[in-house]
Amino acid sequence: MKHRIPFTAVLAGSLALAAPGFAQDQQAEGQDAGTSETVAETAAETATQDTAAEVGADTVVARVGDIEITMGHVIAVRRQLPEQYQQLPDETLFNGIVDQLVDQYLLSEELTEVPVELEYRLENERRAILAQEVIEQALAGEVTDEALQALYDETYGDVAPSTEYNASHILVETEEEAQAIVTELEGGADFAALAAEKSTGPSGPSGGELGWFGPGAMVPEFEQAVVGLEPGTVSDPVQTQFGWHVVRLNETREVPPPSLEETRAELADQVRQQAIQERIEGLRADAEVERLTGDVPADAFRDDSLLPE
Repeated sequence: MKHRIPFTAVLAGSLALAAPGFAQDQQAEGQDAGTSETVAETAAETATQDTAAEVGADTVVARVGDIEITMGHVIAVRRQLPEQYQQLPDETLFNGIVDQLVDQYLLSEELTEVPVELEYRLENERRAILAQEVIEQALAGEVTDEALQALYDETYGDVAPSTEYNASHILVETEEEAQAIVTELEGGADFAALAAEKSTGPSGPSGGELGWFGPGAMVPEFEQAVVGLEPGTVSDPVQTQFGWHVVRLNETREVPPPSLEETRAELADQVRQQAIQERIEGLRADAEVERLTGDVPADAFRDDSLLPE
């Protein structure tokens, strides 16, 4: 019976190993040496021979002793590679993946005894990969235009336009200084000039301008003063944690809720999360889950000595 390389949790490792190999292939194509060159040539020859016949997942692309690496192993790696690797020439990418799978197998064979912790990690990784596959299957077809529209209507259908404010301020240390500035403004002084001259805030050099902001963007005392003003008017001194402010409201504008297109990505994430949550809740309802953590100290998981060497 021919052996096959298990191909589950090792995917992430193969990608990490592949990165430098692929980069070298791009920089110096045809300059491989030793085992890598032999493996690449063998893979290329095998692929060429199979061109006339039908190539399938079981098509063998390399052998290490009696261990066979198949097209299925190669495709499984290729499907999870980052986009920059997908853009490599076919021959470079194909041979690079084959080389990495060979190297990976050779390295794995060096481990004659699997540490206990690694056994646990492999179990966790296997569960994680299988769970991810179930999630992807569960999400297939969930993000439809109808689902997005329904969630949009539920989320934003009753949301009224919000008010945004454009304001300027002059920040000083004491109430007396702030009141003196109010008096100067009432006498016809230029707000921007006073801000540039007297404000201790970072907006002083720009005439105290704060630009546009919405509800919740400013500290409550400042926001309350802004909301109570009419455009073009100036507040009495306002104290916040930063000091004393004299605030001028420049103008306001009404901002409608975001459109469906603007929120599409966010809504799609919510649809996916809801589908996953419903799937998990259904599985939990049908399963006999017994948690036995009551008598286990919560900090015990930080004790690495619990794992045998």
